[in-house]
Amino acid sequence: MNNILFLVKNSKENMKGAKNMETLQKIALVVTIIGAVNWGLIGLLDFDLVAFLFGEASMLSRIVYTLVGITGLINIGILFNHIEH
Repeated sequence: MNNILFLVKNSKENMKGAKNMETLQKIALVVTIIGAVNWGLIGLLDFDLVAFLFGEASMLSRIVYTLVGITGLINIGILFNHIEH
């Protein structure tokens, strides 16, 4: 009986962890898309939206660029993992 309770509890914890990971990946995907749109604007119109909003080479701009880079790396996981719905 204890083994069954452990398996049920462990299964619920795994589902919660999977849900948290799915949420993280969705947030990362949104930030990556924002970064892609910014690069599209740079390529098409020579307009850097991040620099326009936060200042060129400002600390806030660097943070945004860093977050976009990190989320891009997080999204690499989507290539290798299938997200269950």
